[in-house]
Order: sequence, then C-alpha cells, then structure tokens
Amino acid sequence: MMFHDPMAVAQEKMTQVCLFLEQHHLPPTPLNYQVAYIHISAANAELDAAIEQAVKSKTKIDSVFVEQLYYQFIDQGQKVQSQLLEGVDSLMTQLQDDTEASQKHVTQFAQQISHCVHNLDEHNIAKSKRALTTLTKQTELLLKQHKQFKQALLKSRQDYQQSQKLLKELRKQHLLDPQTGLYKRHFLQQKVELWQSQQKTVCALSVQVENLDDFVSRFGDMVGEVVLNRIAKSLKRYVVESGLPGRTGKQEFTVILADIDLYTADVIAEKVRKGVERLKFVSAKGKVPLPNVALSLGIAQLAPEQDLNALVKRAGYAAQKAQSLGQSCYTSH
Repeated sequence: MMFHDPMAVAQEKMTQVCLFLEQHHLPPTPLNYQVAYIHISAANAELDAAIEQAVKSKTKIDSVFVEQLYYQFIDQGQKVQSQLLEGVDSLMTQLQDDTEASQKHVTQFAQQISHCVHNLDEHNIAKSKRALTTLTKQTELLLKQHKQFKQALLKSRQDYQQSQKLLKELRKQHLLDPQTGLYKRHFLQQKVELWQSQQKTVCALSVQVENLDDFVSRFGDMVGEVVLNRIAKSLKRYVVESGLPGRTGKQEFTVILADIDLYTADVIAEKVRKGVERLKFVSAKGKVPLPNVALSLGIAQLAPEQDLNALVKRAGYAAQKAQSLGQSCYTSH
C-alpha cells in the first residue's frame, strides 16, 4: 500500500504511530510500524475494525497479534502462493494424464500398423511397398514426437519440483514463527474459520510460561530464547497428532484442537504439562542447573459467535486463573 502524504501530514502521522507503538509497548519494527501507519491513516477498514475490537475487548496488542493483522488484512501473498501451488499441482496432474493418453495412442497406432501390414495386397507388390514405406515413416515420426513430449514432460517435472521447493519455503516463512517454528496467529485464524464452516467443535489450550521473564532477567535474552525454543519443540511433540500449536504471545503458546471435547483437551493439557516440566536447563558456562519451567494452562471452547482472538483470550484468562488458584490447569466453562 503506497502513501503520498505531504511532509507535514507524514510527520504528524509518524508522531501518532510512535504514540500507538508506545501505548501498546510495541518495538518499532518495520512490520509493526507499517500496520500502525495504515491504521493511523484509516486506509484499511477491516484492519481498523479489528484493532478497535481488540482495544474494546482489552485484547493484548503485541507483536504476534500485529503480525496476525498484517497477514490477515494487508499481505495477501500467502493466499496467492497457496493458489499457485495448487495450480502447479493441477498442471502436473494434467500433464501426467496427457502422457498416459499419448502412450495409449502410440500403442493403438502401432496395433493399427500391424493390422495394415497383414492386410496388404499381395497381388500388388508396388502398391504394398509404398503403403508400407508410408506407414513406417509415420510410425517413426510419431515415436519421435512422443519421445520429445516425454523429454519436455521430464523437464517440466524438474522445474515443478524446484518451484514447489521454493513455494514451500515461502509458505513456511508466512506460516511459521521464525523463533519457535510454531504456527503464526493468522494461520490459526484461517484454520478456525475453516473448522467453524465445517460445524466442528473447536477448543484452545493456552500454555503460558510463568517464569520466562525471570529467566531473561537473571540469565539474559539468549537463555530466554533457548528456554522458549525447547518448550515449543516439546509442545509440538506432544500435540502433533491432536492439534495445531501456535505462537500467540511473547510467552504464550496456544494449541487449537478440532473435534475434541473439554475432557479430552484436559487430558492433552496434562500430557503437555508433564512433558514440558520434565525439561532440564543447565548453564553452558558453569554447568549450573537452572530453575525448572513453570507453566499455567487454560482451556476454552469456541462459541459460535467468537473468532480466534476471542478464543485465545478466554483460554489465556483460564491460564491466568489457574495461576492465581495455584492449579496446573483451569477450564473455562
């Protein structure tokens, strides 16, 4: 989205953008700045409505949430790439079908030639020889064309595989959080909308790291990132067959579960808690054991009128209540 604001207007907007970032404790990254500038400019009605709704409902507007807004309302590239990938798949399927049909035609043509040869007029040798010569040339031409087609198909397949590799890498950049490798919020939003349209029950498991700030303040940002990555990997391992694990906040993960009731979600939550709390961290310098990870887990079920943001918020509140009650997990009813 291009803006052509006069300098005075641009400076005024920059001031408002800085105030917006400061108000929500957002770092001035290019993505955060762009979303804020578009919002201040009132240039995207859907984006403005989403931000206003978040403020009204007191949803935390952090960098992860802003990134969801960016991919949901500003950057539609991921959808285009998905459509392109599907188009390439369709093209290769069609080429494969054409190849099989071509091979079938060649076989049929060869059979026809054989039939013609057996029915040549033995009483007219000159005519028979001319017919046989013509048929032989046509056969050689057809076989040559078929060989060229197969070579072109092979090259197309190689190009397709390379393109598919690049497209998958682009999709990975769009869908996965670079720090943890878990799904981004906007992808979770797409899946929730799909499951809603399919009339599926959807639950969310919020996993909040209570003492991440303590790790960072005592041992530094690098240790905090290591702790976060280890937790993310453990979370992914324990829910890989049951749900979609995503990064929904600085120290919050959310697992979206489809066609699962609250009781089953509670069983999954307990499995996650035990698995993560078994993680051990040791200082690389002095081999000194670091504190154990403390988690709060909350479970909520999606109501028909809600979206992902409302579901994540309810599950997050449930996790905070678990912490206040001294429980490992709390289910919001």
